[in-house]
Amino acid sequence: MCRNIKTLFNFDPPATDEEIRAASEQFVRKLSGFAHPSHDNEPAFARAVDDTFRVARRLVDSLVTGAPARDRAIEAAKARARSVKRFGA
Repeated sequence: MCRNIKTLFNFDPPATDEEIRAASEQFVRKLSGFAHPSHDNEPAFARAVDDTFRVARRLVDSLVTGAPARDRAIEAAKARARSVKRFGA
C-alpha cells in the first residue's frame, strides 16, 4: 500500500513539512480512493490531510534512534540502482 510514500525518519537533513504533507496527502488519497475529490468532498479531504499531517509530523519528531542519520543523496542513489536492477535501464 502507498508505494510512493517514502520513509521520512532519520535523515539528514530532517524531513520537511512539505515532504510530510505530501506523504499525508498520498495516504489520504489511497484511503479515500480519490486522486482529486469532488467539490462536495474537498473539505473532508483537506481536513483529513491536515489531521494526518499533524499526527505524522508529531510522530517523526518524537521518534528516537541510535543509528546515524541517513544521507538523502546516498539513499536516492540506492533506490535508482534497485530500480535499474528491477526494471532495466
